[in-house]
Amino acid sequence: MKSKIIIMADKIKDAEDVFLESLLSAEAIADDGFSDRIVVKIRRRQWLRNLMLPAAAAIGAAIAFKPAMALVSIAAKFVAVIPGELMASATDWIPSLQLVVTGGLLLAVTLFGLRLLEE
Repeated sequence: MKSKIIIMADKIKDAEDVFLESLLSAEAIADDGFSDRIVVKIRRRQWLRNLMLPAAAAIGAAIAFKPAMALVSIAAKFVAVIPGELMASATDWIPSLQLVVTGGLLLAVTLFGLRLLEE
């Protein structure tokens, strides 16, 4: 079955279009594998670039772990000083742990899906 869609760019060609088509329709130049080596290098660099951000985030998280735990212990001491009735009213608006985990997982799945769509 042949498509009945008419592409106007194929119907209307001027001298420049014909010249460019003749230039680009030539045989490929033998480059002794140079193009393939360049493509491999580009893909390797792209793979490394995609790997570097998560690796840097992991290294940064490892470095920041000890100071973050110190901040958590200071915050725990501060919370112990606050009166109980004031603390109860402040914790009413905090979402449950299950809701936070579900939201985080949904965010991760969405970002992963968008990355797959991007490629």
